[in-house]
Amino acid sequence: MISTADFKKGARILIDGDPYVIMEIQTQSPSARGAATLVKLKIRNLRTDQVFDRSFKAGEKFQEPDLEKKLVQCLYADGEDDFVFMDMVTYDQFSLSREDLGEQANYLSDGMEMKAMFFEGKILDLELPAAVELKVVEAEAGTKGDTASGGATKRAILSNGLKIQVPLFIQTGEVVRVSTKTGKFLERA
Repeated sequence: MISTADFKKGARILIDGDPYVIMEIQTQSPSARGAATLVKLKIRNLRTDQVFDRSFKAGEKFQEPDLEKKLVQCLYADGEDDFVFMDMVTYDQFSLSREDLGEQANYLSDGMEMKAMFFEGKILDLELPAAVELKVVEAEAGTKGDTASGGATKRAILSNGLKIQVPLFIQTGEVVRVSTKTGKFLERA
C-alpha cells in the first residue's frame, strides 16, 4: 500500500484497476477549519497513455500495480501488421500489431533486444534503445558544396520506410543513427 504522503513524481499507483504513473504533485492546504488537505495529481494511465488531473484527500491509500519488466527480443515482422517477440528468459513468443505499437513500430528491427513492461500478463510498453541504426535506401541528390557544417538538410527514406531529414552529405547506402524519442537524424553510424 502507498499513501498520499508517499507520493512522488514517477511513482506508480493502481486506481480503479488501471496502473497510473504520477507526473506532477501539488498539495493544497485547507482554507477553512475542519477541511481536509487535498493532494492534486497529474497522472498518466499506463494502458491508454491518457493524462488526467485527479484530487485525493490526504491520507488515502492505494495499491501499487504489479508491473513486471522482462527482456524481450523482436524476432521478425510477420507480414506488414504484426511483430513477433520472444521473452528472453522463458522463450515464450507473442505478437503485437503495428497499431498496438504506434510510433515504436518504426524503430523495430529483427533481432533487436529491449525491455518490456507487463501488467497482468499483457504488455504495456517497450523501452526502446535511445537510438537505432538504419540504412538509407533513398536520398535526394546533394548539391555542390555539401558539407558537414552547412546545416542544410534533404529528405531520406530509411530501410524501414521511415522518412527523415538528413544533412546534405548523407548518401544512399549509408547507415545512420536515428533517435527513437524524436525520430530525428543523430549521426552517421
